[in-house]
Amino acid sequence: MTRIQANLLLLAISLIWGSAFVAQSHGMADVGPMLFTGVRFLLGAAVVAPLAWAERRKLAGHGRTLTRRDGLTIAGLGLLITAGAAMQQIGLVSTSITNAGFLTALYVPLVPVLSWLLLNQLPHWSVWPGALACLVGAFLLSGAQELNIGPGDLWVIASALPWALHVLVVGRVADRMAAPFTVACGQFLVCGLVSMAIALGTEPLSLAGLRGAAWPIVYTGVMSVAIAYTGQVIAQRYAQAADAAIILSSETLFTAVFGYLLMGDRLDDAGLFGCSLILAAMLAVQLLPLLPGRRLQAS
Repeated sequence: MTRIQANLLLLAISLIWGSAFVAQSHGMADVGPMLFTGVRFLLGAAVVAPLAWAERRKLAGHGRTLTRRDGLTIAGLGLLITAGAAMQQIGLVSTSITNAGFLTALYVPLVPVLSWLLLNQLPHWSVWPGALACLVGAFLLSGAQELNIGPGDLWVIASALPWALHVLVVGRVADRMAAPFTVACGQFLVCGLVSMAIALGTEPLSLAGLRGAAWPIVYTGVMSVAIAYTGQVIAQRYAQAADAAIILSSETLFTAVFGYLLMGDRLDDAGLFGCSLILAAMLAVQLLPLLPGRRLQAS
């Protein structure tokens, strides 16, 4: 897969995540956030499991097996997803989709910062203004002239750190193991089991609630988890983490598009300018590094 193909796949993933945001919010009407998170990630793991099983057989046929360290690494990725998804889902209980969509985008500028601090990798200079442009664009696109920070907003803000860490390391892990489906399925399974364990101790469980949330669970479990998160693991083997974060921030843009198509939402001039900023940032991080004499070497 080429870098351009990987980035196009990330763009498609953003489209899926943008369409799933409303479903995640609607799911909270019938079940608690941890139960919703646990069931949808277990469903995602079940969908990807046959591909992971075939991948493991192929690796074994070439004399390659995953080690205990690999298993612990996959479990760590699962815990990062658990933290990010759970805090975002808890936040959606008491904050608006508008605020959540913007605040989730806080992970975008965190990725190049963490890459610099933790991995000593300095990204291309275009990433820094690109990340800032995405953040401003997400704010304008959200339509919020002011943010009244409440408990739900704080949960979503906290989710930005595990999301950023996951974006930073998942591609490196999948590339080292050469087992993207196994990595995806394993992290989904860990997230699902941990979330279900928490739900059993903290939330009421009922079949009626699960039936009421069946459509949001199935849609987000199959599309958002099984397809989109697995696609992220594959794409980030070939895309830079900082570039990936900026492209994935277009989730906010697609959320607005689906709001326009499905819910009758309309963008004002500020929202249209926000869309333009996000699109410009995505183009900049793709095209500017190709210009001669403009590439910065990683330190």
